Amino acid sequence: MTTTDLKYEDAFKRLEKLVDELEKPELDLDTRFKKFKDALVLSRMLTKRLQQTKKKVEVLVKTHLGEASLTSFDEELSDEPDADRTTA
Repeated sequence: MTTTDLKYEDAFKRLEKLVDELEKPELDLDTRFKKFKDALVLSRMLTKRLQQTKKKVEVLVKTHLGEASLTSFDEELSDEPDADRTTA
């Protein structure tokens, strides 16, 4: 199974395990380097998936004219006050 086949959560757990293993002082240099390389690949893959998902997340909001429009999730959050939101 390649890293691209892993679910995000499984890849994240695998990355956490690698980080824990890298903190062990008894690892030899070659093993440490391989684990570091694997962790780096996972980290980059996880970051890429987050960025891709962020682009896909859009929130449907109503404009002042009552028309529906798509707004990026980040844009809506930056425009909203901290008050509770209501959904229609």
